[in-house]
Amino acid sequence: MSVSDSGLAFVHELFDGVGGVGGLTHRKMMGGLSIYSDGQIFAILSSTGRIYLKAADAFAAEMAAEGAVKFEMEDGQGMDYWTLPEAALDDPGLACDWARRALAAL
Repeated sequence: MSVSDSGLAFVHELFDGVGGVGGLTHRKMMGGLSIYSDGQIFAILSSTGRIYLKAADAFAAEMAAEGAVKFEMEDGQGMDYWTLPEAALDDPGLACDWARRALAAL
């Protein structure tokens, strides 16, 4: 399965307020998307349509406290990406706030 045009449009609408001088960009990879702000990756969109923010250490703990789930590959290995909290999926302002926090934590 790969990312649909509507999935791509949703991500750009959701994170529209995040892009700085270089703007919000993406790159398709392995059926999903890598999402960048000013050339810095901060999120991925999986081939199943789930949005994950890059997070480690204290920021990952904050995300876990909000109910976020860590990305795991089919072989069970994890990566430092956590699901965008559910409330942010319907709120671009909140989604952008989480994205900015992810970028600040990098």
